[in-house]
Amino acid sequence: MTPAHWRVQVDRDLCEGHALCVELAAEVFDVGSDDLATCLESPADELREQVEAAVAACPRQAISIVKGPQQ
Repeated sequence: MTPAHWRVQVDRDLCEGHALCVELAAEVFDVGSDDLATCLESPADELREQVEAAVAACPRQAISIVKGPQQ
């Protein structure tokens, strides 16, 4: 298995729990018991387009795509 060349991060200090990310990419995002978004850090490549849509839709810009493997 090779390391992922991209990963997803949610800045939980910015997240307000609008859950648009869950609507757009339910395979990647979820809302935790604290009503804030959580995510798979290294989703499958075929989910990239959905993740990009979630990044663009986030009203607080709390989601980012980062190049490189999980740290």
